Formats: sequence, C-alpha cells, structure tokens
Amino acid sequence: MSSTLTAKVDDFLAQKRIAVAGVSRTDSASAANAIYRRFRDTGYEVYPVNPNADTVEGVTCYKSLQAIPVVVDGVVIITRPEITDQIVHDCAEAGITRVWMHGGVHGPVTSVSESAVTYCHEHHITVIAGACPLMFGQTSDGVHRFIRGVYGLMGRLPN
Repeated sequence: MSSTLTAKVDDFLAQKRIAVAGVSRTDSASAANAIYRRFRDTGYEVYPVNPNADTVEGVTCYKSLQAIPVVVDGVVIITRPEITDQIVHDCAEAGITRVWMHGGVHGPVTSVSESAVTYCHEHHITVIAGACPLMFGQTSDGVHRFIRGVYGLMGRLPN
C-alpha cells in the first residue's frame, strides 16, 4: 500500500462523523448498508443518505448531504458513478473535504467516476477512488483484509 493511500485512509478513518451515501431502503444486505453498520458498530457517528428513503436501519435517512444537521467529516459513496458526480458537487457545497468512492470486488461494480475524482482534486477534496473502507483500520475484518492483500498484489489498490 502506498504511503499516499495510507495517509488518506488513516485521515479518513480518524474522523468521527461519516455519511454513507447510497444506503438501501430495501436491501439490508447491500454493500452500503454493511458499510453503514460497520462504521456505526465501531463507534462512528454515521448518517445514512438516500433521496428516496425516510428511514434506513431504523434511523432517520437524509435526502442529501446538505440535509444532515451537522457537518460531516467524510462521505463514503456507494452509488452508480453518474450519481457519484452529483454527490461530490454536494460535498463541495456542504463543506465536506473527504470522499471515499467505494470499489467492490464484484467485477466492474464501482462508484468511482473519473470526472468526480477530477472535481474533487479541483475543489480540494481528498479522495480515495476505489477499494472498500472495510479493508482498513478499525472498520476492517479478516475477509476484507485478505482482499486488500490480494488487491495490493494485483496493483488494484487506489493511489
């Protein structure tokens, strides 16, 4: 893992208020909901975001990042890439300076949008473009750490 990625991951996971954009109102087994629960269960203040849901996992779900009643420190995005573009614009408007665009192991499934990455760089938003936060730090587990190792060997970890 590069020192740049290590620094970004350490900084992101050191924050306490995290939004998870893309949680599902109908599929509690979704990657987004799993990430939401893991952050919640490891002591983070977590805010689910889905414009089509009033509640998720039994708590208030926010329609947008701007609707969250506090400024969050970072956002994990688990959406289609074209939606990621809008979310990073919302981050800039909401004063959020850390973004993690989820990249899964399931083939081409990813939230990474190159135009969103460029936008983040242009607007001084630190971005992790790929991988999964469950591969790192206190939110990780053995399976995800194994996948991180394989990704590292294959050169598939983000910079």
